[in-house]
Amino acid sequence: MENMINKLEMIDTSSLVDRVEMNLIELLVKKNLKVGNAIPTEIELAGALGVSRSVIREALVRLRMIGLIESKKHRGAIITNPDLLALLEKRMIPQVLDDGTLREIFELRLVLEIGMADLIMERVTPEQIAELKKIVANEPTHTESYQFQIQHEITFHGKLYEISGNETLKKFQKMLLPVFDYVHKSGLLKKDAVVRKFVSHKGLVDIIEHGSAEMLRNGMRSHLENHFARLFH
Repeated sequence: MENMINKLEMIDTSSLVDRVEMNLIELLVKKNLKVGNAIPTEIELAGALGVSRSVIREALVRLRMIGLIESKKHRGAIITNPDLLALLEKRMIPQVLDDGTLREIFELRLVLEIGMADLIMERVTPEQIAELKKIVANEPTHTESYQFQIQHEITFHGKLYEISGNETLKKFQKMLLPVFDYVHKSGLLKKDAVVRKFVSHKGLVDIIEHGSAEMLRNGMRSHLENHFARLFH
């Protein structure tokens, strides 16, 4: 009976910390605190929310874990700019993802890389085009019907994310690299391509140099849909 009571108390405490965590975030928003601003002390927060300092302390630990606050010497806790992908990256374990989730991740990649077309065409420089040509020069010939290799994909598409100039996109691509590597090693890529002809990396470079954003979107769709066909059909 005593053990059951202790378990109930633990559940109640956890629930309280959950609520206080959300209340803290709401309080910081209402105070219009910005990155670099110091937050109220534990005593002030405990008084404002009507809970103990130990509950406040545990809720603050959670805010630190998501990168919303950090401790500074002589200043206490301050608001920080959270890394939007940090927590997701820690949970991106490809070995425990089922085929459906892998498919959704690749669909997400398809959407992102098609959507990057405007950014790439707007921001690409002649020097970057030369770098892309150098990358694809090391790839096998007849790549329009060649099963892609993971290192070719990482190098080429990583460069496209870099050209986009979007730091969040670049971080997201790096976060997904273990997933791509796992898929490559798992044997899922051994299926023959259903789409026998598709736009190769060399074809994409030609579009980037001479084409339009719309042409790049269509080319990227053709390029990546072939990967889907190999993985899931």
